[in-house]
Amino acid sequence: MSDFTLIIGNKNVSSWSLRGWLAVKHSGVDFEEILIRLRPTWNQEELDALTPASKVPALKRGDMYIWDSLAIAEYMADLYPEKKYWPADVNVRGHARSVSAEMHSGFVPLRSIMPMDCLNSYDTPEMTPELEKDINRVMDIWTECREKYGDQGPYLFGEYSIADMMYAPVVFRFKAYGIELPEIIQDYCNSMLSHDDIKAWLDDCDAGDIA
Repeated sequence: MSDFTLIIGNKNVSSWSLRGWLAVKHSGVDFEEILIRLRPTWNQEELDALTPASKVPALKRGDMYIWDSLAIAEYMADLYPEKKYWPADVNVRGHARSVSAEMHSGFVPLRSIMPMDCLNSYDTPEMTPELEKDINRVMDIWTECREKYGDQGPYLFGEYSIADMMYAPVVFRFKAYGIELPEIIQDYCNSMLSHDDIKAWLDDCDAGDIA
């Protein structure tokens, strides 16, 4: 029996669950999953009973809980530093933490207008000023990172890191809603979609889980 249990929502549409799942998956440890159906309806009593904040994801280890995707990622990074969750250089690590925190706390129009759906496709939404600003900001972040660190690997900071985990749902959003991307960003998205952990997540997605 695994020491770790991860409580998550519908894999096709739960973006925060994806981030937490990628963080645990990257460690290489065995973990059990408890899936709580969040859409089209959810069982609030089940959420209350299984998760301290009544939200997913939540990681249980023994009698301890870690909740919130970024907290789970930092916890796993502390447990398994050899897995290089963050860049080794302190300045580059500061950059990676900054863009991760920005994703964690911002981009509300992008999230609300373009909910994540890993398997289905939709028409491109109307470009409101707020949505366009969010999309352009993501593209600016990704372009800067790829131009600075592209010689070190195919991900935002060269090697795969928490920053990529935090932006993984946006990769699926851009794909699902047909957002036109410049080559440098499309190449990054292709690298993400080819990552073994992303492919493992997709294998368990259910296209019937609607947003």
